[in-house]
Amino acid sequence: MAETGSTLVNGWQLPQGGYDPWGVFAGPRVTKPVIVAVQGYCLTLGIELMLAADINLCASNARFSQIEVQRGLFAFGGATLRMQQIAGWGNAMRWLLTGDEFDAHEALRMGLVQEVMAYEDLLPCALHLAGRIAERAPLGVKATLASARQAVREGEDAAALQLPAQMKQVMSSEDAKEGLRAWIEGRPAQFTGQ
Repeated sequence: MAETGSTLVNGWQLPQGGYDPWGVFAGPRVTKPVIVAVQGYCLTLGIELMLAADINLCASNARFSQIEVQRGLFAFGGATLRMQQIAGWGNAMRWLLTGDEFDAHEALRMGLVQEVMAYEDLLPCALHLAGRIAERAPLGVKATLASARQAVREGEDAAALQLPAQMKQVMSSEDAKEGLRAWIEGRPAQFTGQ
């Protein structure tokens, strides 16, 4: 069992006094985006992990279900904390309270996934997306994720207080200078993370 206050992959925290029997909330914060590629069945903890990710892609064969209520339990993790924020209250309650299955297109409609594609295109698409993000300025990616995650966790006002320092660090970096030079010269930027 994870200790309370430890963090999940993208910075979500287990509430004080919370219970984490599988240690899902254990682990370090990451400064890179988490991309999930879903195919086949995505049940219970699979949905919990998906809800904690930054970007979700899925194959058209994906099926989803938060089945705890059918098993005498409740969706005690990220589903009750995040699903309604992403999918809206009515959508979240419909699927959380019934435990019914829904398909990839329903997940897309609710905003749980950002794209649905053929199974054979899923992994190449996820790898291509990860490669495109990896080509971007590391400091910019890190600052963008940190700001967005803080806004979700602590609210927009708390995130806004950090913006001046984040902007100063990123805007004065060598990567910012390289990005501008590359744009003016019409060439791909060669970012170093400095």
